[in-house]
Amino acid sequence: MTEEASVTRRYLAAYLPMLSAERALKTNAAPRDTVFVLTEKVRGAVRLAAVNALALALGIVPGLTLADARARLPGLLAVAHDAAADRALLEWLADGCERYSPMVAVDLPHNIVLDIAGCIEAYGSETALAADLQSRLHRQGMTAQLACADTPEAAVALATFATIDVQALPVAALRVAAETRLALTRAGLKTIGDLAQRPRAPLAARFGPELPELLARLLGDIDARITPRRALPKVLVERRFAEPITHSDAALETLNRLTMQATVILNARGAGGRRFEAMLFRSDGHVGRLWIETGQPTREPKVIVRLFREKIETLSDPLDPGFGYDLIRLTVPVTEPLAAQQLQLNGGTVADAEITALLDRLSTRLGRHRVRRFRPGDSHIPEQAAFELAVAETMPPCSWPAPEPGEPPLRPLHLFEPPQRIEVLAEVPDGPPRRFRWRSTQHEVTRYEGPERIAAEWWRRRSGRGLTRDYYRIEDLRGRRFWVFRHGLYATEKPVPDWYLHGLFA
Repeated sequence: MTEEASVTRRYLAAYLPMLSAERALKTNAAPRDTVFVLTEKVRGAVRLAAVNALALALGIVPGLTLADARARLPGLLAVAHDAAADRALLEWLADGCERYSPMVAVDLPHNIVLDIAGCIEAYGSETALAADLQSRLHRQGMTAQLACADTPEAAVALATFATIDVQALPVAALRVAAETRLALTRAGLKTIGDLAQRPRAPLAARFGPELPELLARLLGDIDARITPRRALPKVLVERRFAEPITHSDAALETLNRLTMQATVILNARGAGGRRFEAMLFRSDGHVGRLWIETGQPTREPKVIVRLFREKIETLSDPLDPGFGYDLIRLTVPVTEPLAAQQLQLNGGTVADAEITALLDRLSTRLGRHRVRRFRPGDSHIPEQAAFELAVAETMPPCSWPAPEPGEPPLRPLHLFEPPQRIEVLAEVPDGPPRRFRWRSTQHEVTRYEGPERIAAEWWRRRSGRGLTRDYYRIEDLRGRRFWVFRHGLYATEKPVPDWYLHGLFA
């Protein structure tokens, strides 16, 4: 049995039954101390998507039509339901829950699930951790029901139905169709305990294979896991504060120390980081995020901290500690092998390292996609022989094919995309160009070199072979050099081949 399999998984679920109504209050979309409902149109009818606590106490429940609700309570205030805003709020709350565990999932429409295995030590117990989360959600104005269990399905069900016994849960906890719930209830199977005592095969035969699987996940017979919103990083270091720090300089100093801790771990693993992410958890629930990327793997603390400072300087909204940060975390989600080396002995130079550092700084300051590099492609078609990507893009190392010694450059520095059509006059149909017109200007050809024949990649084409290209390097009377090609073999592939200008030599 592996070490991971031997760890007992524990999950904490937070059920937010009044999320929609409390979001409307937080955004001032509805007044406080007033009965109101949130409505949406369903199949042409306006129905209640959510209600606030005052409406619920008066018997106004979700699912009613607005007309029925106003028949019971004339003058009932109706507010348009915004499902996207609800989800955004749930995601924002889930960001704050990452202070407890890096593995957090959102279970729409009202649940947040945390994998808390190995995360309890900082709080002493599951109960203390859940109490801290409950307190923070309450300060955000959110009503929450929390529960812990060995599976995420069980934790969500226990939180939703506010109970501590899985066997006592109603069959609705399985989240099956209404027809299935009704059939189970009529058969006398009202609770999960009733279903657990029944053989699984008859249940599958009567209600389909989905029901036994959902039951097994709820009872813990299947080792179910959550899919976290963010993958577990390769390296994670953090520091908690008994009293929140309220100065940005103190936060940067903490980030500096965490960087040194992370690089020690990377050094022990013989790896370097390509992406570093900092999370600054404020005591009011806000989470600030900073991330940097490097063109080559690194574990130099000075380089990493300098890039973070460059990132902070480019922020349109500077770091605002507010009431203070009570947790700062640094993660390294992307790493690559990095052996210790000496530049001079390994063929590198100090200038190479300085250029790499400069590119990283420019990418951090100007934006990830503003600084780009070329990379060779596995194709002999000129426009596909190279492509550009961000300097910080994670790609395996590669090298350009070395040119033949003494040969002039065979490819121009500037290529047109797509190639530009030109009018060509040649002495013979399959011969070199003697004169061509491009952009309304006539060019007399004095020298040429070629043809260089490039066949189409027939093995990559689903239909047809494509056309052969005959490339010529030509020079006009004024000494300007062009790269042109005839598209198609004369008479065999095309009756009258077209000509194109593909590039300009410097």
